[in-house]
Amino acid sequence: MFSLRRIWLAVTMTLLGSVISFGQSTKDHKWAVVLHGGAGVIARSSMTPEAEAQYRAGIKEALDAAASVLDKGGSSLDAVEAAIKLLEDNPLFNAGRGAVFAADGTNQLDAAIMDGKTMQAGAVADVQRTRHPISLARAVMEQSPHVMLIGAGADAFAAHVHLEQVPPAFFFTERRWHSLVDELKKEGSPIPPRPEGAPAPPTHPIAFFETPDSHKFGTVGVVALDRDGNVAAGTSTGGTTGKRWNRVGDSPIIGAGTYASNQSCAVSATGTGEYFIRLTVARTICALVQYKGMPLQDAADQVVQKELAAIHGDGGVIALTPDGQLAWSFNTPGMFRAKVAEGGKAQIGIFRDEP
Repeated sequence: MFSLRRIWLAVTMTLLGSVISFGQSTKDHKWAVVLHGGAGVIARSSMTPEAEAQYRAGIKEALDAAASVLDKGGSSLDAVEAAIKLLEDNPLFNAGRGAVFAADGTNQLDAAIMDGKTMQAGAVADVQRTRHPISLARAVMEQSPHVMLIGAGADAFAAHVHLEQVPPAFFFTERRWHSLVDELKKEGSPIPPRPEGAPAPPTHPIAFFETPDSHKFGTVGVVALDRDGNVAAGTSTGGTTGKRWNRVGDSPIIGAGTYASNQSCAVSATGTGEYFIRLTVARTICALVQYKGMPLQDAADQVVQKELAAIHGDGGVIALTPDGQLAWSFNTPGMFRAKVAEGGKAQIGIFRDEP
């Protein structure tokens, strides 16, 4: 009887220890965040030291904002939104204020966000009056029964849920307008009137930093892991310079440019969206992790360096897993990027020859 009681106590303590251990393991994740600010032909020879410093500072500001949220115990969704809102307000990046212009002279903004814990997602396209498209995408996810809203209806929903509305000229930057005029001149296409409410044209020529294909690439994105072990992904973009007919790329397409699942990984993409849509790049990377057991970096490289390149698609991705694997992969000369994990040192890169 005594020995049976000892055995029972031993089994009970073992089971209790397992429960306690499991409870700790689900709460003791180290947070992490990876972000990007677009990919393309980004070379040192075409960027001034001043421009490089500004880009690095903008990336670091967004990275620090996400890290601050996570370090205080905030959710991965909150971290993603906080960082992207800063990037949307930074005129250096093709999202929000600083987005490129469509051929008709408007800024047409797209965004998406996804919660890896619940598999809920929200997306918007052709937004023209909502200051932060990423916040609108989250509102679609959390305050509507839908996944995607577009155009005037998306802006109307934003106003309905009391998100900040701005006049279209709020998104205007001289640099992006200059790019549109140059692009349309090359095409021999008509140049639309300068947007109502935009600043007066400069009286003297202004030097702008541009890359050879800066009209093709430009997106911001963030993936994050919080201390509860939940991942999230978000992406925001102005699309491509001179786009027509309300073209929409991969950024707001769940599974193409944005995806997150606690069963696999979180991914945000940047590049020529049509190719990312055809390959469902974000979901494919996560499927390789989930179903083939591939390490995250191998999965990202498989899709970006091989499958995407095989169909002549250009761009890159950032990704992370619930167990803390961080990765990025791009097949272009450069990608604005950064990452940091709890207790580690931030890593920021722009050019291909950087780690």
